[in-house]
Amino acid sequence: MKVAIWDTYVTKTDGTIMNFDIIVPESETNPEVIFGYGKAYLESKSMPDYPLTSNQCTFCHIERATDVMEETIKQKGYSILELKNCQ
Repeated sequence: MKVAIWDTYVTKTDGTIMNFDIIVPESETNPEVIFGYGKAYLESKSMPDYPLTSNQCTFCHIERATDVMEETIKQKGYSILELKNCQ
C-alpha cells in the first residue's frame, strides 16, 4: 500500500515543538480529513484545543507503508509516526 506522509509540527504550552507524521492512504487528499486525524491524535495526548491547519501540517511525500502502518490504517483510517517531543 502506498501512503501519503503529512509532516506535522505543533508548539506545546511549554514552548517545545512536537513533531509527528500523519500517514494516510495515498488516495486520501482532503486536508480537512487529514487535519481531523491529527486533531484526534492531539486529543489522545490530552491536547484537544491545539490548532491544526496547513500552517502546522503539510504534505511531504509518498512512500510504501510498513506492515504496522498498514494495519493501523485498516483499523483507524490513518497512522501516526511520533518523531519528537510527543510524550
